[in-house]
Amino acid sequence: MNPRFTLPHLTPWLTQMRAQGQQIVLTNGCFDLLHVGHVRYLQAARQLGDVLVVGVNSDASVRSLKGPSRPINQENDRAEVLAALACVDQALIFTERSADHLIEAIHPDLYVKAGDYSLETLPERETLIRLGIQAAFVPFEQGYSTTQTLARSQAQ
Repeated sequence: MNPRFTLPHLTPWLTQMRAQGQQIVLTNGCFDLLHVGHVRYLQAARQLGDVLVVGVNSDASVRSLKGPSRPINQENDRAEVLAALACVDQALIFTERSADHLIEAIHPDLYVKAGDYSLETLPERETLIRLGIQAAFVPFEQGYSTTQTLARSQAQ
């Protein structure tokens, strides 16, 4: 794992952002094959605060969530591509299946997920409630997913 995409690298920056009164927004996902649905989602998440931190599932956690043929792109590559987007301030890789540990470590002002989730279906719900962190849901972009993209490419 590239040290640039780890929590110890991010911690001093988070401290600085908090000292400046910046609202920290956290989101996460696999982001295996970046597509317009991802970009719109990340842009919408960024608009909800001052800085956007994106947690990227590690290769092992993507495999456990999506199956043995995934991810297509390696974790460091996925994190680097996300970090290059103008709407993303920081990206980091996390190893767990859910973002509970990441939420506890970063303690964002707001946790954002796409609208295909609700507070009731969110795996991190109990952690958010326990820590008093608000969740927000941005519109889900229908018709865009890595799984659908891969299925289309395999059908051709």
